Amino acid sequence: MASLLRTATRGLFAWRGYCSRGTQGELSKDFVEALKAVVGSPHVSTAAVVREQHGHDESVHRCQPPDAVVWPQNVEQVSRLAALCYGQGVPIIPFGTGTGLEGGVCAVQGGVCINLTHMDRILELNAEDFSVVVEPGVTRRALNTHLRDSGLWFPVDPGADASLCGMAATGASGTNTVRYGTMRDNVLNLEVVLPDGRLLHTAGPGRHFRKSAAGYNLTGLFVGSEGTLGLITAATLRLHPAPEATVAATCAFPSVQAAVDSTVHILQAAVPVARIEFLDDVSMDACNRHSKLSCPVAPTLFLEFHGSERALEEQLQRAEEITQHNGASHFSWAKGAEERSRLWAARHNAWYAVQALRPGCKGYSTDVCVPISRLPEILVQTTEDLKASGLTGAIVGHVGDGNFHCALLIDPDDPEELHRAKTFAEQLGRRALALHGTCTGEHGIGLGKRQLLQEEVGAVGVETMRQLKAALDPRGLMNPGKVL
Repeated sequence: MASLLRTATRGLFAWRGYCSRGTQGELSKDFVEALKAVVGSPHVSTAAVVREQHGHDESVHRCQPPDAVVWPQNVEQVSRLAALCYGQGVPIIPFGTGTGLEGGVCAVQGGVCINLTHMDRILELNAEDFSVVVEPGVTRRALNTHLRDSGLWFPVDPGADASLCGMAATGASGTNTVRYGTMRDNVLNLEVVLPDGRLLHTAGPGRHFRKSAAGYNLTGLFVGSEGTLGLITAATLRLHPAPEATVAATCAFPSVQAAVDSTVHILQAAVPVARIEFLDDVSMDACNRHSKLSCPVAPTLFLEFHGSERALEEQLQRAEEITQHNGASHFSWAKGAEERSRLWAARHNAWYAVQALRPGCKGYSTDVCVPISRLPEILVQTTEDLKASGLTGAIVGHVGDGNFHCALLIDPDDPEELHRAKTFAEQLGRRALALHGTCTGEHGIGLGKRQLLQEEVGAVGVETMRQLKAALDPRGLMNPGKVL
């Protein structure tokens, strides 16, 4: 064991020579002991049930468990673990809360899963500079609870109570993107343990400036890298002033076209909407049942506005005029905090509400994003395609930034149905590309969209990504099989 630790950074021999690959869970005893020497015995597990819990996310991709799971307590331990694994040719899979939707945590080559949830401190709050530094175990909800009395908040909200560093790793966004941007817009600096154990501060140690023209944008390189370039062990995030007043609203429409046209018109009118979410009739029926709402079963927009009391009056009036012009009905305002929370809880639980429509089946979620001007076209066509496919599914979307999701319900034991779902998702991705959009607005590439990535960025784009990957991870051990 001691010799393993001494040679961890020297790359003595390859993965196949080091571990038995007859079945999962065959790391050598000496290597497991070396892991325990870094983090302590209670923080290492090779139990089958634990490995299986870490071998899948919320996607349809089959469980592929790692050979061991470790829970480091600090960045020094992460660095030592990475050096140990990398030196011995063992794959490394970062793990946060496991809420991904593209198989990003599946251990396709086995290896060691590094669960970062025990590193859950808020390290530094710079209220006057509107920034905060968090460890990878801090979730979005935990941060905003901590900020509650500061007059600040972190607005990026993907729905799930995901870890903030995991959100950075996947380039997450969510319901507030139209007003506050994605994770790419709200990450100022990252502390990253590189595959060989070296420590990188992407903008320099301790720096939290709003803009810089100094060299390459290393922070941007790691945001959205899906754990393939290194382990994010701290993130410096941009905070925003909490709004003085907030109002939410719902309105139903006679058609998908009318709802999406209203979205485009609201944005063109420069109404500073904070959230504008679309739910089709299937989603609304599911939300009514699951969250005990009483909304019309029709294509619906959920909206939210932030600002001063006077500004909100103007925003509400203009938005109502636009939606009524497009045939909206049942326009309902939610001004109280409890009423708003109930409304947005229903929206965030739409994924689970839709799954409840077909008990025993698995949810297959895919997302795309297109320029706003092409949103009506693709949403109407996708609605028709979904009906024609014979699949049970629903459409929801962060339509204020051209991003929407299809939630399909499939029988995981029915290969033909799974094939139809995959075919539908690929067709949707290619339609988005044909409209100058992207095959994924926020879920990421993971395992399932690698071919679409090649079609999106082209051969030179993919080769450039491969060269960047090879420069940082020449042995290809960081979350292998994902993205490229």
